[in-house]
Amino acid sequence: MRRAILSDIHGNIEALDAVLADVQTQSVDEIACLGDIVGYGPNPRQCVDKVMNFAWSVLGNHDQGALYDPEGFSSGAERAIFWTRDQLENSQEDSAAIARRWEYLSELPRVKRDGRLMFVHGSARNPLSEYVFPEDIYNPRKLERIFALIERFCFQGHTHVPGVFTEDGKFLSPGEINNKYTLAGNKAMFNVGSVGQPRDGDPRASYVIQTDTHVEFRRVAYPVAKTIEKIKAVPELDPFLGDRLRDGK
Repeated sequence: MRRAILSDIHGNIEALDAVLADVQTQSVDEIACLGDIVGYGPNPRQCVDKVMNFAWSVLGNHDQGALYDPEGFSSGAERAIFWTRDQLENSQEDSAAIARRWEYLSELPRVKRDGRLMFVHGSARNPLSEYVFPEDIYNPRKLERIFALIERFCFQGHTHVPGVFTEDGKFLSPGEINNKYTLAGNKAMFNVGSVGQPRDGDPRASYVIQTDTHVEFRRVAYPVAKTIEKIKAVPELDPFLGDRLRDGK
C-alpha cells in the first residue's frame, strides 16, 4: 500500500493542483484527506470537487464551520467561513452540483481507521479541534493521555506544522529525519502538514506518502502569488490570509 495523505487544503486550488501533480509521480494506490478542505482560501468549490474523487476524507473544523456555525474562530477566519458557505450555497451551477458538495461534506466522518492506523483532523482525543503543537512535548501529561488512545500510529493535521511525535515525548521535524520515518517500534503521531496554508516557515505545500514500512514527508512549490492575488480580490477574505502564504506562517 502506498497512500498519499493530504490535509488542510483550505480552498487553495493552486496548492492542491501542484500536490496532486506530484502525487501522480509517486505511484500511489490511494489519496486521502485529513480535513479542512475549505476555509481561508478563494476556491472552496473546486477543492471540494477534487477531494470528492479521493479514496476518503475525514471532517475538519473548517468543514464543519461551513456546514454549521463556526466555533472558536478568529474574526478573519469567521468571515472567511461565512463567505465560503455562501460560495458553496450560491454558485451559478445547477442545484445538483451544489447538493452533491453539501451531501459529501455532511457525511464526512471524524475518525477513519485502517487496522492499527488512525486518521483524524485534530487529535485522537478530540478528532475535530484539538491542536497538538510541537511545543506540547513540554506538556508530557497531555501527550500521554493522547497516546493512550492510539493503538499504534495516528495521522493528523490541524496545526499546519509537519513532523512526528514519538511516544517518548519528542517532536521530530521532517528535516531532522531526512523527510522519512520508519514505521517500527513504539507508537507515533504524524502531522502531515498543510497543503494550502503551511505554517512552519516553508511556503511550499506539505503532504506525506505512507506505506507499510515508512512515512515520507514531501514539499511541493506552487504559484503562491496567484493565490495571494485571488484572496486579495475578495473583500470578505482578510488580506493577511494571502500575505501569510508568502512566508509560510
